[in-house]
Amino acid sequence: MDTPPQTPAADLVNRDGLWPMPPGPPHEEKHFTQNEVVRDLVIGTADGLTVPFALAAGLSGAIAANPLIVTAGLAEIAAGCIAMGLGGYLAARSEADHYAAERRREEEETVEYADRERWEVAAILHRYGVRGDALRMAVDSICADKRRWVDFMMRFELDLKEPEPQRAAKSAIAIGGAYVVGGMIPLSPYMMFATTPPALALSSALTACALFGFGWLKARATGLPPARGALQTLAIGGAAAAVAFIVARAVGG
Repeated sequence: MDTPPQTPAADLVNRDGLWPMPPGPPHEEKHFTQNEVVRDLVIGTADGLTVPFALAAGLSGAIAANPLIVTAGLAEIAAGCIAMGLGGYLAARSEADHYAAERRREEEETVEYADRERWEVAAILHRYGVRGDALRMAVDSICADKRRWVDFMMRFELDLKEPEPQRAAKSAIAIGGAYVVGGMIPLSPYMMFATTPPALALSSALTACALFGFGWLKARATGLPPARGALQTLAIGGAAAAVAFIVARAVGG
């Protein structure tokens, strides 16, 4: 039985295929892959926390009745949920349509301009240091299969990743649902208290805690330092809510 080579630049392939996998790091490798879902939740929750809070806080300066503030807040949450969800759906559909159009174009070019497309495969591999016979064999192997050829061009020439099936619907649900959940946090105190001052105070505290906790969880999920992520989210969300609050109070009188 052949022994895998030990040199740093050793070939990874033997006569029967790949060598056995070399030992890796002592910990299990964990790679975060749900970045699109997290992005949708970030968009929906962040807007859901800040916009309804600013609306309710701004109205509290001009309107004494909490039921009217709750009615306006619920209407804003419903409208925001639909608008944000629809925006996420259309964005995901546009991404999927763009990928499909580019893939059709690449499929046509591999037929109509096969020599040029083979040269582009070689040029890409050459940039990664593949030379000589290895380069020719790699090009022949990639171009021998039409789907693999097109997949290679989509990934390495156009830097496009195939969208997940049903991505548009999932994006709409994630953004819209996160907006509703986020919006109910600052609005709920106005449903609990009969007067505005305690409702506004509790709403501010809940919104700040939610921003901090949301930032912490988002940072943990993406592998970033949790404390820094929590403080950044609190600062950004707090600044956005403060600006919206000032504008709403100024307009509301």
